[in-house]
Amino acid sequence: MTEAARETCDLLIEAGFVVPVEPHGVVLKDHAVAVSGGAIVAILPRAEARARFFATETVSRPDAVLIPGLVNAHVHNPMTLLRGIADDLPLKVWLQQHIWPIEAAVMGPEFVADGVTLAIAEMLRGGTTCCNENYFFPDVQAATYSQHGFRARVGLPVIDFPTAWAKSDDEYFDRAGEVHDQWRDDALVAAAFAPHAPYTVSDGNFERIRMLADQLDLPVHLHLHETTQEVEQSQQQHGQRPIARLDRLGLVNDRLIAVHMTQLTEAEIHLCAERGVSVVHCPESNLKLASGFCPACALQRAGVNLAIGTDGAASNNDLDMFGETRTAAILAKAVADDAAGFDAFTALRAATLGGAKAMGFDHLVGSIEPGKQADLACVDLSALETQPLHHVVSQLIYATGRQQVSDVWIAGKPKLITRELVDMDVSRILANAKQWRGRIAAIRH
Repeated sequence: MTEAARETCDLLIEAGFVVPVEPHGVVLKDHAVAVSGGAIVAILPRAEARARFFATETVSRPDAVLIPGLVNAHVHNPMTLLRGIADDLPLKVWLQQHIWPIEAAVMGPEFVADGVTLAIAEMLRGGTTCCNENYFFPDVQAATYSQHGFRARVGLPVIDFPTAWAKSDDEYFDRAGEVHDQWRDDALVAAAFAPHAPYTVSDGNFERIRMLADQLDLPVHLHLHETTQEVEQSQQQHGQRPIARLDRLGLVNDRLIAVHMTQLTEAEIHLCAERGVSVVHCPESNLKLASGFCPACALQRAGVNLAIGTDGAASNNDLDMFGETRTAAILAKAVADDAAGFDAFTALRAATLGGAKAMGFDHLVGSIEPGKQADLACVDLSALETQPLHHVVSQLIYATGRQQVSDVWIAGKPKLITRELVDMDVSRILANAKQWRGRIAAIRH
């Protein structure tokens, strides 16, 4: 092919291996991904790519694997500023006696913007390109994600008590509508309803959410069946387990993003499968708070879409999706008593396409396919910790650390190049984190 006859593209990424996730179980050796206008246009052998395309920029990573950007399907990213505040406590004590009082003192636009910015930097350095956010001041969150070109779905919070964000039920819904309207057509940022949990949201508010979610075609993202205490409290107050109550209220459907789900019967697992519910597994937070074990293998066998989330850095204590996915895979095997369960390919799928599907973003991201957005991460496997390289995806899940992420792109735009963040002021982010440490310490003492 002559120079003039070659197709042009904005970016050609050449890698020793490409794992597209879809189709499942495939590893492509010595391949390249061509990107134009922020979208993937072709995946093909490296030699063919060089013959077919004239690229404005070529990035060659012969010792690396190119994967879809990781999707963190449940975060409270402003709480990154509360990392390590109240460790080694059960959920209710941690939340009600420590986290909520501090939040009442510090929560506001500045806290949210600085926390999200710190979280974006941490996520990018770990290969995460998309997150499902659940916190207050979604207007500030959305603006911050947009500013940094990060893909996110921001939760529109609903909770049955006043906060710095809203003082009444009507105000929660009015402000939710305003944020949704502002961001409804954005290329990177979208919204979801985020009622906190069954124990903090009334039947009336759940009914309003169901009606609006149907009208606006929005997901509903909430904590569900996180602890035995939550389930027992629901049975005492409502005469039903939480998921049965939500089913009565019309919320158990393919818009529901159910987070944690550590307390499930076989019938509840099959209900989720029948209704198209997505479950977000947050194993490290559940383990640290002693909340229980999500039956990931049983959910997978039933056909439930599984995603992986880190939860907030206040209860994890990091946003490391490589570490989280490894824990998810290993824990699933132990819970199911099945060493073959939740294998490496399945785990990677949950951390990418599973999360994208849960968020309603699977038409955009989660796999390396022509037409999808070029949200990609390059992982260097040349380090001694990931040698010898017998099985690429096994190494990714069971041996790779987030520090091996070399490059990240979102919609074809570079966000991390050879471990250096692009267009983010690291010294300023660190200075902000330190001043918040001082402000929070003053409140606690």
